[in-house]
Amino acid sequence: MSKILALDTSTDACSVALWVDGEVREDFRLAPREHTRLLLPMAEALLAEAGLAPSQLDAVAFGRGPGSFTGIRIATGVAQGLAFAADLKVLPVSTLEAMALQQGREQQRDWIVAALDARMDEIYWCAYELICGVPNALVAEQVCAPDELFLPSLKPWLAAGPGFNYLDQMSASVQDGLQGASIIEVYPSAGAMLPLAERDLLAGRGLAPEEGLPVYLREGTWKKKDEQ
Repeated sequence: MSKILALDTSTDACSVALWVDGEVREDFRLAPREHTRLLLPMAEALLAEAGLAPSQLDAVAFGRGPGSFTGIRIATGVAQGLAFAADLKVLPVSTLEAMALQQGREQQRDWIVAALDARMDEIYWCAYELICGVPNALVAEQVCAPDELFLPSLKPWLAAGPGFNYLDQMSASVQDGLQGASIIEVYPSAGAMLPLAERDLLAGRGLAPEEGLPVYLREGTWKKKDEQ
């Protein structure tokens, strides 16, 4: 019986979601460059709709990345602020893992490659196998040029995320491996993060607010590529 608020601003999407004993409420909006203005009011409205105060939550989850440098910072800061004020734990959740879980369940597929646009002609990606409905990473989360993405094995892969807008720049083996595969244009969302957040909460993996940190995968994300 848990109550978790989740926040995500890792891409152009801005989303908040509330988990109350397995029931999910979510507010998801495509709102580029509006995250700072929207995120906290959206969270406050969702809590008010459920008749909950932040102090009644068990934890605050957030999309810890990878994704937009600025966006990840926004969600991290708001999650930390809410958790500090209400004396709660935070639960950082991988954006890629959340995408893999959501699409694997919705499409009833076990092998998922999730990828996000990292800008500067690069992508963030990871490959997963769903085992008993739980994502198992087959490679480390990484950032690279599109032609460096690889498929860990010959499987019926599902490709998920805007990183696959670069499919024509990926290697011939990847293009062949994804030939005929479903490519789902999907963004990370707070709602998709909630099952992973509850898993971590029940496993005792909640963190003190100051310990819940972003994961950028690339140092100097805010710099131009030729400055790195």
